[in-house]
Amino acid sequence: MLFVLGIAEAFTIQSARLVLGLTTSAFFIVYGIGLGLVAFLGLWRAARWSRGPTVFTQLIQLLVAYSFWGGGTKVVAVALAVLSLTVLICIFQKTSTDALAGGDNDHPVL
Repeated sequence: MLFVLGIAEAFTIQSARLVLGLTTSAFFIVYGIGLGLVAFLGLWRAARWSRGPTVFTQLIQLLVAYSFWGGGTKVVAVALAVLSLTVLICIFQKTSTDALAGGDNDHPVL
């Protein structure tokens, strides 16, 4: 989702705020790719280290959702909040917690 936000930001860059738009786009794109790696290399293999970045990102996404509340962006705010809460609920399920709290697991969870 952050990757898509970075791409969307890139399409709305204005010449008056070029540097801010470019750095914001680059940040979200790189962070989105990093989260993809966390999901693939960490969560898929049930590595303990992957839980922290996942929870941190979902909490940040809740704050981003809150910032979109109001005006014509309420749909975006609700979508971001629902996605974030869904991931948080899934990551704190007992089976997820057991898989991620164990030692170094090399087997997929799914």
